[in-house]
Amino acid sequence: MKNNGGEAGEIKNKLWAIGGGKGGVGKSIVTLMLGISLARLGKKVTLVDADLGGSNLHTLAGIKYPRYTLADFINRNVESIEEVTMDTPVENVKLICGADDILGMANPKYTQKTRLFNHLKRLEADVILLDLGAGTSFTTIDFFLYAPNKIVVLTPQITSVQNAYGFIKAGVYRCLNEAFSKDDEALGLIKRGSVSVQGEPIDSIAKLYDAFKVLGEGRQERLQSCIDGLRIKLIVNMVREAREKNVSTIIKSVAKNYLSLSIDDLGTAQYDNTLYASINNMSDFLTKKRASMAGINFYDIASNIVKGMKPPKSRAKAGPVKP
Repeated sequence: MKNNGGEAGEIKNKLWAIGGGKGGVGKSIVTLMLGISLARLGKKVTLVDADLGGSNLHTLAGIKYPRYTLADFINRNVESIEEVTMDTPVENVKLICGADDILGMANPKYTQKTRLFNHLKRLEADVILLDLGAGTSFTTIDFFLYAPNKIVVLTPQITSVQNAYGFIKAGVYRCLNEAFSKDDEALGLIKRGSVSVQGEPIDSIAKLYDAFKVLGEGRQERLQSCIDGLRIKLIVNMVREAREKNVSTIIKSVAKNYLSLSIDDLGTAQYDNTLYASINNMSDFLTKKRASMAGINFYDIASNIVKGMKPPKSRAKAGPVKP
């Protein structure tokens, strides 16, 4: 799912996708806590449960039986996205519940996704947070790529680090496959680069860039454009020890070497017994504004997001992909 320049301009600061590798990294909690923190910083926030196969954001927000879900919008039971948007117990935070109750909804059609994105960008919100499903399905990666702002959540566990890198790599190659969808020669080279096979000479984006040289003018520039457009930030969640805060350096180093991507840290959140003990009654935890170290961490991360919304004087590109 491509996001053209005009659409990106309309929602540059507004739309954030929050993804990761497999489940268990606390992605929905991160989405909820970021939304609450952004609201406390004066932003009108809409949370979208875009996990179309296993939605749970409404439960965490204290809504047991949502009247409408994303399925009602996708299936045209309602005409506008506002009709499936509901209030939460927290002021200035609204929610669009996920659609895990209809068979096949986890793989909406291209036209359904396009309609969803067109309506999302018109929502009256300062920030929209998409809580994506786990894994690397085409729909999940499409949602991730569509958003101008991309967050990958991971924990200090080595399996989580590996899954997070795999998620990022899947996004890179999905972007390239879309960009070169009508170029069979380029697609052949991209496929070789996307599969880890011992002895394969095209084992990085830099080498793919070099291989594109023989295909003629324009291919390398298009590849470079894909890489430059992937602005990815990391949140390391459930940190228990100080040394675990630096686990993101592994992903950043590998992504730079093999994907030619410059990835930034957005912040870390400590594992907090108070927060995770409240999961069964999160609405009470949120409305009473109970103090927690993780809450402070998410407030700091939200502050970084708000600061980043101010237009920079200039933005440097990630740099050429070639060595």
